[in-house]
Amino acid sequence: MTDTSAALRTLISPGRYVQGRGALDSLGSYVAKLGARPLVLADDVVRGLTENAITESFTAAGLPVLFDRFGGVPTAAESGRVAEAARAQGADVLVGVGGGAPIDTAKAAGDDTGLPVVSVPTVASTDAPCSALSVVYTADGSFESYRFYHRNPALVLVDTQLVADAPARFLIAGIGDALATWIEARAVRQSNATTMAGGAATRAGAALAQLSWDILHESAIPAVRAVERHLVTPAVEEVVEANTLLSGLGFESGGLAAAHAIHDGLTAVPHTHGLAHGQKVNIGSIAQLILEGRPSGEIHDFVEFTTRVGLPTTLTEAGLGDADDSVLRTAAEAACHPDETIHNLPFPVTADAVVDALKAVEVTGRAVRAEAGLPEPVAPAH
Repeated sequence: MTDTSAALRTLISPGRYVQGRGALDSLGSYVAKLGARPLVLADDVVRGLTENAITESFTAAGLPVLFDRFGGVPTAAESGRVAEAARAQGADVLVGVGGGAPIDTAKAAGDDTGLPVVSVPTVASTDAPCSALSVVYTADGSFESYRFYHRNPALVLVDTQLVADAPARFLIAGIGDALATWIEARAVRQSNATTMAGGAATRAGAALAQLSWDILHESAIPAVRAVERHLVTPAVEEVVEANTLLSGLGFESGGLAAAHAIHDGLTAVPHTHGLAHGQKVNIGSIAQLILEGRPSGEIHDFVEFTTRVGLPTTLTEAGLGDADDSVLRTAAEAACHPDETIHNLPFPVTADAVVDALKAVEVTGRAVRAEAGLPEPVAPAH
């Protein structure tokens, strides 16, 4: 009998990944290989930006053009509504267009209906497009749960001109999300914990996470400068791939740890609801490095680099600068929920330890800024 006491190693991925300037013009030709009646989920803003290109590519591929309006928050109720719309329209493939929220909703609806899913991110703000899971939120924007699927999207297509035309803050947030990938995968490899793919990490998953990290340290700052001017440069292409594909494969098959758990905890307090996913994740990354007792030089370099990229590196920037201990404890207790990925760290973690790590983020962030001659942190406007 085979010994199954040790977790099997596994790596999962989307069926096909396509990236480049003008890629949206070829969407129809790829979708036609998956179905004959696609339903496109997008909000009004994204539909306005993409409808002409989608219509032309679908028409050229002999596909009807059917849009459904995304409700704004990836709740269980919204994915159920989209599933019903797909059934009513007789759709045989779902296409999520926009940021992580509509894409996660399309994936959930695809799971409800058994239909293949296509991810078309118009920003490189999260690593959601490639994964076989969705983050489900409550109607007020608090983290509710992860929802896992038996397959990844059949296609992920990224038009880098759309990414470059979007506000740079989206790319910056994606960098924050992606930088956590190696920080967390490294910890998961040390503890041999189970990854989001449902097994032990493969060397490939960890390597992809580290490659994302390496690319971002080389190309993140020039890519942000280019996107601020709506330019598609080699640095932009590299960072889009790091944020979307490499981070997506790396987090799922390399594993999550404290950075994303602390993000989830931060969503439990209203102070942080104005921050993007990747901005909260960056606070979690710094807190994880502190919890791990990483060398002070490593923490200093990470804080200085992510400050220069434009990510929050203090509680002040997360709206928590003057928060009392009860607020931080609420976030810490949510981060330490028994089902949270913080327990993938190779040592026990308590809410007390997380509260202290969060307080240390503020102290460390301010000290690094002062030493590097960077501006003092500014609290978000309410």
